[in-house]
Amino acid sequence: MNREDLLKEAFKAMENAYAPYSNYHVGAAILTKDGKIFHGANIENASFGATNCAERSAVFAAYSEGYRKDTIDALAIVSDGPRIAAPCGICRQVLSELLTVETPIYLSNGKEELDTNMNELLPYSFGEEDVLR
Repeated sequence: MNREDLLKEAFKAMENAYAPYSNYHVGAAILTKDGKIFHGANIENASFGATNCAERSAVFAAYSEGYRKDTIDALAIVSDGPRIAAPCGICRQVLSELLTVETPIYLSNGKEELDTNMNELLPYSFGEEDVLR
């Protein structure tokens, strides 16, 4: 599967977003090395802390099925917002532990696109090597 196809999968996932408060819809798709795709959409809650972002939904789905960072090939995140869908701070922290720093991350809002990775999105991240002694 190529980059464009994975972005299409993320836009398909965005159709399942539940965003009655922000009206900001996000979709994500993870491609594993064996070709499986995991979808995620943002799911809001009136108690905003209970909201879950699309990229965390997708990566948690992959991990729930036994996949780990070395088996994830790429991640696409899309939105219907005016700018590309860059991960929030919480998502960057989660992704920094659950993806490799080189895993390609494709961002798009349907008008603009950016290819990046965790090394670029969260340099000097706090991780397991900081807490395991």
